[in-house]
Amino acid sequence: MKSEIIAVGSEMLTPFRQDTNSLYLTEKLNEIGVTVAFKSIVGDRRKDLVSAIRIALGRTDIVAIMGGLGPTEDDLTRECVAEALGLALHRDATQIAALHARAATWRRPMAENNLKQADVIEGATVLPNPNGSAPGQWLDVTFAGYRKLIALVPGPPNECRPLFETEVIPRLRALLPVRFIATRTLKAAMIPESQADQLLAPIYNAYTDVETTILAHAGDIQLTLLCAKTNQQEAQQRVDELAGKMEEALEDWLYSSDGESLEQIVLFYLGLRQATLAVAESCTGGMVSERLTRISGSSRSFLGGAVVYSNDLKTSLAGVPARLIEAHGAVSAEVAAAMAQGISQHTGSTLGLGITGIAGPTGGTASKPVGLVYIALFDGKKTETIERNFSGDRNRVREWTTQLALDMIRRKLR
Repeated sequence: MKSEIIAVGSEMLTPFRQDTNSLYLTEKLNEIGVTVAFKSIVGDRRKDLVSAIRIALGRTDIVAIMGGLGPTEDDLTRECVAEALGLALHRDATQIAALHARAATWRRPMAENNLKQADVIEGATVLPNPNGSAPGQWLDVTFAGYRKLIALVPGPPNECRPLFETEVIPRLRALLPVRFIATRTLKAAMIPESQADQLLAPIYNAYTDVETTILAHAGDIQLTLLCAKTNQQEAQQRVDELAGKMEEALEDWLYSSDGESLEQIVLFYLGLRQATLAVAESCTGGMVSERLTRISGSSRSFLGGAVVYSNDLKTSLAGVPARLIEAHGAVSAEVAAAMAQGISQHTGSTLGLGITGIAGPTGGTASKPVGLVYIALFDGKKTETIERNFSGDRNRVREWTTQLALDMIRRKLR
């Protein structure tokens, strides 16, 4: 069974608001074996919303529509669903009474436009909303000759989520065949997306019953495998079988077989080796430290770090000789290595990490352009240094540098 989630509200088409409910609804639908094929965000325009609803009904079996159930002029979901289906609306006496009773609890008169929330689509079942004034609605209809299940739920998360779980999911469970979805998430670091797909496409294309998606971001490739079957064990077996073959193909690029973050894996290996880490960061401004300290218990292996942005702090906190900076410049392999060694010796850590570079957009020269970074890792005996030139804006350079630094630690510990 395929489904579509439609989020209604012009505010979510601005830079200031974001739809978060659909992630929750997707999780709940997946739990009962329903895949989400489409997600749409539609503004508060009647023509657009009617069109979106008709398109959704034409390509999926289940449509969940969030928002637009309030009392104002731009709350149009009920009207648009009715128009898309060619059905009438009627004002329900029971809902009118419920609205008046709710207003009475607040000891204030009810505005006339609140009655709009009592409008019910012909043939719909009203879904009670104990957390708000706008009830949901449930429709089991025929559209273009096919059976369609439609759920209208309020937009505020504290209303949407409990109503969907208590009213919509049980109705879907009662009507749909039993299906189970198994998933796995593999993650690889610093492999180009095109190269990853070239390696993996011949493998996952042979598994037509497993859906494979690839998501790339800042030196990180995330591969999600999804399989729906009538038997949970069979679904999981297919996913695990494909995951195993993909793991072999990815070799050392793979860092996680079950969705863990790169910082989780680094801390795992540090704990496994009974090793500790300290960092000296310049252009990344503490981003490596921030990622590591997101993880609870990181203090067992991560001693801490220093943001040594100025040359003086590189010398006083990371122990970089001033003459080294004068001779090679703050952005150099020699200074990165000295930062790694100095912070390790200063803190007594097993490993020391040093990062220096030019994140831009200013500060670059012909010999040292924007995007040039040096990452050094000291293990108490020797120092390994990597030079890279990353393209893009300041944030992208910093993110890629941080990812490469963590992956460098992971590979060292492996």
